[in-house]
Amino acid sequence: MSYGVRLMVWGDYALFTRPELKVERVSYDCITPSAARGILEAIFWHPGLKWKIDCIQICNPIRFGNIRRNEVATKIDAEEIGKAMTDGKSIALVIAGNIRQQRASMILKDVRYVIDAHFEMTDNASPSDNPGKFAEMFKRRARKGQCFHHPYLGCREFPCQFKLLGKEEMVPSYYAGKEQDFGLMLYDMNYQDKENITPIFFRAKMKDGILDLRDCEVYQ
Repeated sequence: MSYGVRLMVWGDYALFTRPELKVERVSYDCITPSAARGILEAIFWHPGLKWKIDCIQICNPIRFGNIRRNEVATKIDAEEIGKAMTDGKSIALVIAGNIRQQRASMILKDVRYVIDAHFEMTDNASPSDNPGKFAEMFKRRARKGQCFHHPYLGCREFPCQFKLLGKEEMVPSYYAGKEQDFGLMLYDMNYQDKENITPIFFRAKMKDGILDLRDCEVYQ
C-alpha cells in the first residue's frame, strides 16, 4: 500500500545541474525527480520507506540568470582529517587563496513547484511501522515546517521553503494549456553496483505545466 502527499516548494534561486556539463554549471529547466525526492527526505526520512515522485507541476515562468562565484579547486582529504583527529598534531587545511578559481553558473530564478509523491514500505521497516504512521509523521512535520536538514533547490546555497497542500487544493500554473519538451533529464542514480554508479534519464515532456512521471520510460 502507498500513501500520497502534495508539497509546494519555492525559492528565489535554484540550480539543478546538468551532469553532461562539467566546468560551468548549467541548470535544467525545472526541478529533477531526484531533487524533489531529496526535499521530501529532508523533511522525513526513514529506512522503512522509499519515496516515489508521481508528478511535478511547474507554477512560475522559467527564468534563467547567470552568477559567477569564487570556489576552491580541491577539498581536504578525509584521511588527513582522520589523522589530525587521531594524533592531535597533524594539520588538515587548504589555503583558499592558493587554489581559488572562478566558476560561472546558469541558474533558475523565482521558482515554484508542486510535488505529488507517494511512499512505499521497504524490507527495513520494523514490525511496529505502518504506512498510516509514516504518513501522519510526514504531514505533521510538513505543517510545522520541521525537517532533518533544511531542504534546498539543487545546491545547498539555494534553500527552499515548503508548504503541505491538501489533495484538492489547486495551485495555478503559468504553463496551463501549454506543452513543452525539455529533452532528456536526470531521473535518478542507479546504486545497485556500488563500484559503478550510473545515471538514469527520462524524456521530460511537460503538458499543462505538469511533468507526469508515473509511467515514464527511463534510459541508462
